[in-house]
Amino acid sequence: MASTGPRTAGTAHRAPVITAAKVVSAVFLLVGILGFIPGITTDYGDMEFAGHESGAMLLGVFKVSILHNLVHLAFGVVGLAMARSAAGAKTYLIGGGAVYLVLWLYGLIIDKDSGANFVPLNTADDWLHFVLGVGMIALGVILGRRAVRA
Repeated sequence: MASTGPRTAGTAHRAPVITAAKVVSAVFLLVGILGFIPGITTDYGDMEFAGHESGAMLLGVFKVSILHNLVHLAFGVVGLAMARSAAGAKTYLIGGGAVYLVLWLYGLIIDKDSGANFVPLNTADDWLHFVLGVGMIALGVILGRRAVRA
């Protein structure tokens, strides 16, 4: 009878939940970087550190600021760090998805032209945050369950 220790350890590193968390993290890193590239971010010269006054738009659609881009970069780094284990990857996806759903609700509630819009957010951001939140939670729950069974 062969030992299952090493095989189990190797399988854990290939768990789909880990792969999903790494892909999501890589996308956040990419978005954070792209937010600092003129041309990909339109009206780049109008980018503010934070606040609704920032006029920069990633891909001409999503309102961004320096803070917004830094948050995307941090979210990507945290995700890569947590994706070293199946439990960490699951926590990142579900917890991060919950954060994005809260951000979606926040964006729906605030006045976009007020100081409360410090990120900044626009309607496209709001609905992207909804899709990200639901998608990340779904990945964490579905793939996380498979990781526990493996």
